[in-house]
Amino acid sequence: MDTHVNEIDANLNAAGLRFAILVSRFNDFITSRLLAGAQDTLLRHGAARDQLTIIHVPGAWELPLVAKAAAASGRFDALVALGCVIRGQTTHHIHVGGEAAKGLAQVALDSDVPVGFGVLTVDTLEQAIERAGTKAGNKGAEAALGALETVNLINALKAG
Repeated sequence: MDTHVNEIDANLNAAGLRFAILVSRFNDFITSRLLAGAQDTLLRHGAARDQLTIIHVPGAWELPLVAKAAAASGRFDALVALGCVIRGQTTHHIHVGGEAAKGLAQVALDSDVPVGFGVLTVDTLEQAIERAGTKAGNKGAEAALGALETVNLINALKAG
């Protein structure tokens, strides 16, 4: 019996890869921390500063459209989308967060450009702070790692 199993594992080497980090200005107190986490992660994994392009967008709602344009530009190997939607006293947060997630997933599927998802959808400011670099880690860093690993997996699959 043959016990050999083919496996494809990606590395976390960002050298030579170009990233767009799309960051929402809305809730900047949180998104600036997510951005710092994403940048630090990519730099620590071998990206050069000139391989990172930061694109500021008004809010989470605008992330999918700008991500679509960034992916279509052909300038980037992967995207990292960062935002923060905090529940208010209406259901507005459900629509914004849900449509941002759906739109970003569609961009990745339509363009074959990985999109790291770092859009927080939380009930309170305290929860957002926890996910932007305190108790729950930094979700911007996690989104950057996800984009990095995914682009390297795709490249490995293409290489055969």
